[in-house]
Amino acid sequence: METDHLISPLDLVGCRYRQVQKRRHPGIEAPESSHHRRRRLETAREVVFGLFPERPEIGDNRHFFRIDLPEVSPELSAWSREDVDKIDEAYLFTLEALAAGAHFITNPVLEGVSAGVPWYVRVDALVRRKSGAYYPVLVTNHRVARPDPRRRVKVVATSRLGLGNSGWANYKLKSHAVDSYTLALASRALDELGLGCQRGGLIGQDRQLTFLLDTDMLQQGLDRALEVPVPAEARRIKECGACRFWPVCREELEARDDISLFLPGDRSRAFREEGITTVASLVDAKVGEPSVLAAAWRDGVHFLRRREDIEVPRFDREIDLDVEAYLDQGAYLWGTYDGEQYRPFVTWEGVGGGEEAEGRNFARLWRWLAARREEAAAAGESFGVFCYAANGENHWLRFSARRFFGRVEGVPSPEVVEEFIGSGHWIDVFVHVKQNLAGTSGLGLKQVGPAAGFHWEAEDVDGEESVNIYREATGVEVGADVAAARQRLLGYNRDDCRATRAVREWLGAGAPGAPLMTL
Repeated sequence: METDHLISPLDLVGCRYRQVQKRRHPGIEAPESSHHRRRRLETAREVVFGLFPERPEIGDNRHFFRIDLPEVSPELSAWSREDVDKIDEAYLFTLEALAAGAHFITNPVLEGVSAGVPWYVRVDALVRRKSGAYYPVLVTNHRVARPDPRRRVKVVATSRLGLGNSGWANYKLKSHAVDSYTLALASRALDELGLGCQRGGLIGQDRQLTFLLDTDMLQQGLDRALEVPVPAEARRIKECGACRFWPVCREELEARDDISLFLPGDRSRAFREEGITTVASLVDAKVGEPSVLAAAWRDGVHFLRRREDIEVPRFDREIDLDVEAYLDQGAYLWGTYDGEQYRPFVTWEGVGGGEEAEGRNFARLWRWLAARREEAAAAGESFGVFCYAANGENHWLRFSARRFFGRVEGVPSPEVVEEFIGSGHWIDVFVHVKQNLAGTSGLGLKQVGPAAGFHWEAEDVDGEESVNIYREATGVEVGADVAAARQRLLGYNRDDCRATRAVREWLGAGAPGAPLMTL
């Protein structure tokens, strides 16, 4: 294709200003977090490629042959003539495989132009149907579907792609923009070649199943994404901190005092429409709480109290709890802290699928919690379990009960878990933080903890990094120090438990150091 750059599906998600920065600063390398995500995807692809069919099985009355194309390096940026030439070469290989009538093609690359925008898309396989048409298959680390008895979607076993017929299964598909754009572009390219069939396959965290979807339903969203203009200047969004270009963009934003420094993403849209485009102009506008918080942010104040008196539930016996999970596959670590001792309930034997070690670990946690609750009741004392932002813990409590009740001894029923979540024994500290504090830079545990005087031993570990460390802790990353990785995860979880206690004790003391908000 006669162009010096090609956009990819990833360029259609999130910040479009990256396209400008890729041209201006081609030498800036991707952050380490991007390399970790790539390695996780490579691991997933290795598993799936091992499941892809290589030959017909006994009883398959059809000719079948597979072509494995050279993989296009994920390091290619597609924003230089040299990289575009390599992508063009991969596209020609794909066209040759299609012309040969291969039933299964791995590592294909397709190209096209839409709305004047040249693009390329890489998928993991192209599968030929009996009609001679093809559909793209994409491997992703997203959870692409969840069991749902009220819904039906078409599925085919990954090992039977191109060989077996599809069937119906009770799932609800979950959409992820980058996956949708990838399948939509690949399907569009096949249509333009006269080989499309308006179908696409998604392989998520359940590697054994390929979910089939109608790619016609994705085309309208793709058109809208392609029509979004490339912005002329940087704007801060939620994902900026993990972007390779953030140091460059931050200088640009600070030079013009851009309002997105304080209100990232769409939070500043209404003010921009009123002509308020800088932090200073927001402060001067005196529009109530936004102006007060902007002034505090400018002065380096992180939190303001919403009220004079702060009340936080307290109990005779208290436990702080935090869970660690690997992606959307399962929970491997439930940490507890009673004010004196940290007790981890952990398994390193793998999560997801049918691994009962995960269920046994959850049962151990539940038996211990139930025993502490019964001991408090027998002593006539009150009992409470605290977590910070309960959505994650609630999900894994419910999910673990649904998966393992009746299969693993000691796992509570979903009804018992619901009773606990709805009881006064289960307290979300984040709810009380939001009720009592206004934050100028967020109200997450990592933001509030330092204000409460707590500091993590491993300051560089967050949710994203914990996923990478888990791969080391379970031996997925070759050459990693498994014992050291496990200790890092336990330390990270322990400190999250202790930080939760520190925050609620700080709130109970009236959040000293946080000025009272005055409007």
